[in-house]
Amino acid sequence: MRRRKFLFALTALFGVLGIKRRAFAEPTDDYDWNAHYYAFVVDTRRCIGCGRCVRACKIENEVPMLPFFFRTWVERWVWLKEEKEPKVDSPNGGMEGFPIIYDERAIAKSYFVPKLCNQCDRPPCVQVCPVGATYKTKDGVILVDEKYCIGCRYCIQACPYGARYLYPFDGPRESRRGTADKCTWCYHRITKGYKPACVEVCPTQARRFGDLKDPNDEIHKILEENRIQVLKPEMGTKPKVFYIGLDSEVR
Repeated sequence: MRRRKFLFALTALFGVLGIKRRAFAEPTDDYDWNAHYYAFVVDTRRCIGCGRCVRACKIENEVPMLPFFFRTWVERWVWLKEEKEPKVDSPNGGMEGFPIIYDERAIAKSYFVPKLCNQCDRPPCVQVCPVGATYKTKDGVILVDEKYCIGCRYCIQACPYGARYLYPFDGPRESRRGTADKCTWCYHRITKGYKPACVEVCPTQARRFGDLKDPNDEIHKILEENRIQVLKPEMGTKPKVFYIGLDSEVR
């Protein structure tokens, strides 16, 4: 706990004020989406709940800063010695970190769980979209074409991970207002060779991103050398966000 507090204080000192949003762009002409297939790893043993990832995501992707709109968020899971069920909270998505509200002597164990779109191999959101606005790219990322989205919310209801929301009508991006929005693993960045914004700013490397079609990518070693889990495997969606150090109770 002392180490976690120290790292949180350190990251709070530096903050994320220096993060600059890159211009939105389509994949470059020479990008071959048949040559890539991406995966994401979250190591809950490393996450310190600093919230830099959440803030970076909002800045990079123009997600409204007001509460309840998140492409990624962080949850705190706490098991108290005298209780059987965990306590779960995520104040403002974890963007400003987590206040100390529990007596450390009463805690049996605790950790932070970052969440985001799982970019499923079998995405239910694609299946239910009546106009084809939600689709899966050949490199395995689920996107929303805001020009076609009619804001029916079917995809939001179909997502078992709560990873979608309806972009507010007063949001900063006029073209996206009233349409479904979600994490894209910063598609405008990864197709140009950059890491997703949340991965780039993580001070502890709790978030890792890689290309499964690149035999030299470190993602292969991470997946091979660790016991990994996915959220809600019983749903049959085949998520591509893999977790390390996750308890089975986490949903």
